[in-house]
Amino acid sequence: MAQDRVGRSTKFAFGIGQMAEGIKNNAFSTFLLLYYNQVLGLSGTLSGLAIMIALCFDAITDPLAGSLSDGWRSRWGRRHPFMYASALPLGLAFYLLFAPPAGLTEFETFLWLTVFAILTRGAMTLYHVPHLALGAELSDDYAERTSIVSYRMLFGVLGGALTILIGFSVFFTDQGGLPGTLRRDAYPAFAAVFSVAMVVTILWSALGTHDQIPRLKAVAARETPEPGQGTLLRVFLQVFLDLKSALTNRSFRWLFSGVIIVYVMVGVQSALGLYMGNYFWALSSEDFRWVVLAGPLGLILGTPFTHRMNQRFDKMPSVVFGTAWYALFALSPPILRLLGWFPENGHPSLLPLLVGAALIGGMGVVQALITAGSMMADIADEHELATQRRQEGIFFGALSFSGKGASGIGNLVGGFGLDVIAFPAKAIPGEVPLEVLTRLGWLYGPLVAGFALIAVWCYSHYNLTKARHSAVLEALEARRQSSPSPD
Repeated sequence: MAQDRVGRSTKFAFGIGQMAEGIKNNAFSTFLLLYYNQVLGLSGTLSGLAIMIALCFDAITDPLAGSLSDGWRSRWGRRHPFMYASALPLGLAFYLLFAPPAGLTEFETFLWLTVFAILTRGAMTLYHVPHLALGAELSDDYAERTSIVSYRMLFGVLGGALTILIGFSVFFTDQGGLPGTLRRDAYPAFAAVFSVAMVVTILWSALGTHDQIPRLKAVAARETPEPGQGTLLRVFLQVFLDLKSALTNRSFRWLFSGVIIVYVMVGVQSALGLYMGNYFWALSSEDFRWVVLAGPLGLILGTPFTHRMNQRFDKMPSVVFGTAWYALFALSPPILRLLGWFPENGHPSLLPLLVGAALIGGMGVVQALITAGSMMADIADEHELATQRRQEGIFFGALSFSGKGASGIGNLVGGFGLDVIAFPAKAIPGEVPLEVLTRLGWLYGPLVAGFALIAVWCYSHYNLTKARHSAVLEALEARRQSSPSPD
């Protein structure tokens, strides 16, 4: 049985592992599309397509990693072998993604982006899905799970914030009037530093939670295919059966639907964020840095309120509130500008208003981000009651896949949208036609707002309340007491 309360040092070690995901996500969402499109000259459509192809591989590898780790049996438990194995391949793939050889043709650049985006995502999946599932196993307590996810979220935000802060302050500094993010020479050094950071934090998390392995839930063995002909087919068949089983859970279907929709919304905004900063708002790299950092700071400031929100209003209303709040403050500035109700570029109030909107939006959206992770652990309990199987991995594999939709589908939509609005390649700030910038504002703001409304509608169908979860735990405990422990 997992313990109800988890020590602070264990939460710290578990949480710090999320820094790797925060680094990778922010590097992908903030820099990757702009780097390949504006710096290397790859078309927006091909850049978005390459990242989308990598996402399609995630559609296979995320549930595969979850399913394999659910059934893995070793002296290091179900999750830790995958966490250890992922660190070095992830660091190498991430570095090479941002360090393509000079002189590549456009097609060769497209292939390089596709291959190393796939390898980076695949290595992250090998770590991140078992890591998420591990968090769900550490405690059965309804409220303690929110605390565990809060640690993970805080370190994820910290990793992302450091990526932006160090990136803009050290590597992407403006030179000769050219935004630092348009300097090709800055990217390999940036990638090298953060590759090492990801390797270190992953190994820290795995080693720091290793002593918890004996305390995790014992899971009955399931039939494992013997090596030989048909093994791969049987593995994928097991993944399909696990996914099919997960989708029978009503709570999971609605939560997953809402999460993937809102992540796509955030993905489009992330993919176009530097375009908005460099061209729409005409901010310097230093000023834009504060806009980007305001969001993570808001997440940190809003995290302590999540537990209180869950206690007062329960989890589903917290997710609905956080999603709607984020959409309101993230999308308001470009919409107000298009309506002529926002300060012009260069006005002294522009930067404070943009920073304030990002800060307040972050304080709200963290309620949804933390609570969704906590809800997924509750769903695993409900699913166990119905199927007699612990399958945290398959649920968190789906959650991980939905998160990667932010930089996959979002980059595809953003890249395709750039070509549709005829945004010029290797554009110089201040020289982009006004009508193109207006179309960029419409793409970034009003057209994306509909995603938030659909996500809120999906969340409203989730019905696994605190009272119902308590009844589920009582039924599970009664079943465990009446059944012999598995070997």
